Amino acid sequence: MAIIGLAVITAIVIFLLGIRIVRPTHRGLIERLGKYNRFANMGFNWIIPVIEVLYQVNITEQMVDAEPQEIITNDNLNAKVDAQVYFKVKDDEASVKNCQYSVNNYQYQIVNLARTTLRNIIGTLTLKSANSERGKINAELHKTLCEETSSWGLEIVRTELKEIDPPKDVQETMNKVVKAENEKISAIDFATATETAADGQKRAEIKKAEGIRQASILQAEGQRQARILQAEGESEAIKLVNEAAEKFFVGNAQTLRKLEAVEKSLKDNAKIVVPANTELVNVIGEMAGILPVKRSS
Repeated sequence: MAIIGLAVITAIVIFLLGIRIVRPTHRGLIERLGKYNRFANMGFNWIIPVIEVLYQVNITEQMVDAEPQEIITNDNLNAKVDAQVYFKVKDDEASVKNCQYSVNNYQYQIVNLARTTLRNIIGTLTLKSANSERGKINAELHKTLCEETSSWGLEIVRTELKEIDPPKDVQETMNKVVKAENEKISAIDFATATETAADGQKRAEIKKAEGIRQASILQAEGQRQARILQAEGESEAIKLVNEAAEKFFVGNAQTLRKLEAVEKSLKDNAKIVVPANTELVNVIGEMAGILPVKRSS
């Protein structure tokens, strides 16, 4: 009975010693007597104590610094270059096995591979082009790391070029060049703005002159139309007078002739004294509808 109890206790102890919990951020590789045996997913796992060992592998995104290094550019300048690499181990069984069995210390390997790749890329560029083509350098670095680590079970998420610092004297010269270029751009912008303002003022003056001209044209046109209407009115009045005269002087030709003679004589404001009892006064009075005044004897 004691032997059975001891066996039960021993079994419980062994069971408890063999319990392994794998977090969601990890995957596990179980080795039996130094040989790969099976894959351990997240959650509860059990191994045979002493005989089996579980190695957990982090599958979350990680970052390694490629560490600053001096690189000679294509124009024989020393540039201090630093970069960061973001990667993670793929969570499938084959990838987790490869990161442990296909490469020794993959983090250290990635750092050295990134440093070597940066030297190869930046060594073909001038310092100016290296600073202006950071995106291109990142893309080439990322592509090379993906190709070289494809058998390691890793995914290179992204690469970031932190800095490309030239020597101090070169940096001062570049700053002066940039300052001069900015001043040049500012001067060009100021000249352009001034020219634009002058053009705007000129256009405003042109529009004002055009408005005045159009107003003068409209005023002249209005005066012309007024004269035309006045002439038409006078013409119509003359026409009506002529018609009335023709009607009135029908059968009074002698009277018409007398009036015409009076009109000619008074044309140049000539003053003619006409006796009150003359026939001419009677003619004018009859035309105006006025009877001559009879003088008392």
